[in-house]
Amino acid sequence: MTPLPKRRWSTRRQGKRRASFVSPTLAMVKCDHCGELKQNHTACPKCGFYKGKLVLTIKNKKSKNKKQS
Repeated sequence: MTPLPKRRWSTRRQGKRRASFVSPTLAMVKCDHCGELKQNHTACPKCGFYKGKLVLTIKNKKSKNKKQS
């Protein structure tokens, strides 16, 4: 037989152990081109520019508030 734990870990003890495994907060900076907040070292999701160059083409979403006939 394989060894088993003698007692169950309480939820408080389990939570204290997991408290150190927090995902780091993302660094947000302003886009140089449009001024929107974006994640560091990535292309801007609003305008598609990265380091002053256009790298993404952004399609405009159609409005969802159209009248349904």
